[in-house]
Amino acid sequence: MMTDSIAVHCENLIKRYNDTQAVNQISLDVKTGEILALLGPSGCGKTTTLRLIAGFEKPDSGRIIIGERVVADSITFVPPEKRGIGMVFQDHALFPHLTVFDNVAFGLRGKTKAEIRSIVGEMLHMVGLLSFSKRYPHELSGGERQRVALARALAPKPVLVLMDEPFSSLDADLRTEVREHVRRILKTIQATVVFVTHDQEEALYMGDRLAVLQKGHLEQIGTPEEIFHESTTRFVAEFIGDSDFLKGKIVKGGIQTEIGLIKQLVDLPLATQVEIALRPDDIDFQIDGSGNSLIIERFFRGAFNLYRLRLDSGQILHAFTEHTRILPVGARVQAHVNTDHSLNIFSA
Repeated sequence: MMTDSIAVHCENLIKRYNDTQAVNQISLDVKTGEILALLGPSGCGKTTTLRLIAGFEKPDSGRIIIGERVVADSITFVPPEKRGIGMVFQDHALFPHLTVFDNVAFGLRGKTKAEIRSIVGEMLHMVGLLSFSKRYPHELSGGERQRVALARALAPKPVLVLMDEPFSSLDADLRTEVREHVRRILKTIQATVVFVTHDQEEALYMGDRLAVLQKGHLEQIGTPEEIFHESTTRFVAEFIGDSDFLKGKIVKGGIQTEIGLIKQLVDLPLATQVEIALRPDDIDFQIDGSGNSLIIERFFRGAFNLYRLRLDSGQILHAFTEHTRILPVGARVQAHVNTDHSLNIFSA
């Protein structure tokens, strides 16, 4: 169960590589029992932030506290092996010459043989691989190797688990299955986790909270619902959910746009120019020969169709429909915004 106590405190972290500032004044807390997903495009600083917490990199300035112990500041630097952390890597990093049992037992130095047998048995039972203890990594599927890597990270009972793109090497179907299994395990044992991913869907599923990064800056931190529905910056709205941006003007009663009046009250002066972030589920449309837009492409996604619409101004919007609703490319349609949706709105 997640608590209000703080397991990890990062304060004004800065890390430079030559002329590149990979991490720029990042401050965040991770609550005990929480999964915090660090999310952003390549080069945004999420993996560098993880490496700073792990102790694989030393911050140029700032402070990191794990539990109640300062592990990095201007005068202190605790090496990774003394921070009480478990790591799960993208490539699993299993030892190919060791059995599943010995891989999981690797970090249990100082324990008796009986204690090691008990702990490894408990970990393998937890990840559903107890009967695989004598196998070697090459005899396992990708998902099984991932679960062995998790068992090895959890075996020493770390205060913090760090996961760096742990599912990216798995195919789509297996990735969904494994992450569901892994999240269930992590929540069952109330692990505190920092999880790095560039995949929006994965972050929304895995994270109790999300921290969205861009160019070394922390753009926003909050629950998945807050990040998605209450984006505080244009970048977050664009990155989470693949938003299009429609120009509008604040008028009495809402926002006037080229596809009509959006009846949403906004605390901005009349005549203020704004941009409305619109995701595909925010747009509805119907065939209309004199409509405001044209279907220019349709993408079949299995469970739904994704339509690309071009407004008369040249503005592109995307819209979902059910998979059975197939409309011809080239048809004119009347597009409008779902007024029951909460929209992210930004001053232009």
